[in-house]
Amino acid sequence: MTELEKGPKGRRRGRGARERILSASQQLFREQGINRTGMNELCAAAEVSKRTAYQHFTSKDEIVAEYLRRFDPSVLSSVFDRTDLTPRERLLAAFDVPPTTPLCPYIAAAVELHDPQHPASQYARDYKKAVAARLADTAREAGAADPEQLGEQLALLIDGAAARTRVLNTDAFPTAAAIAAVLIDNAIPAAVGDDQQRRHGEQVAGAGPLT
Repeated sequence: MTELEKGPKGRRRGRGARERILSASQQLFREQGINRTGMNELCAAAEVSKRTAYQHFTSKDEIVAEYLRRFDPSVLSSVFDRTDLTPRERLLAAFDVPPTTPLCPYIAAAVELHDPQHPASQYARDYKKAVAARLADTAREAGAADPEQLGEQLALLIDGAAARTRVLNTDAFPTAAAIAAVLIDNAIPAAVGDDQQRRHGEQVAGAGPLT
């Protein structure tokens, strides 16, 4: 038999099975939740037998943990690693979230699992701490007087906007962004903010950094 030999009911197993399981978990867990997705449904979507699934993962809990671990390993690199924006603009870009974006998978998992000792809950805590840390680092770069505090405030706003958008089925991020702009401007001395904006404008215009 080939490496992609057929399992029960014609389902594929072997090479690629692990990735298909994780791909199916990303779709099903986000669309209908972790608790509502059973192993039978997950295996059917991944085209593997349950036996094959348990050869790659010891339990559904392990699949959930791996699902979260791989979701955003770069911690919003599309926002924080942008070189075309000033630090202040990067902070505000974190709130540029389409209203159709599903609820943050880390929040959703933590709410569903109700178990702080679950590996997925630990990944969720680590990720949320990492987001706050990146916000704080960017706030420090922007010249904030207390970057850690600003980072925590902005992280709280992002999570609150995500939850409110989902619950009310309306876009809460524009309001959160407006609040964030006030917090950022209050945290960054005016002279620092003005100077950074002026430097950024000159660089974009090709004048180069000030000397």
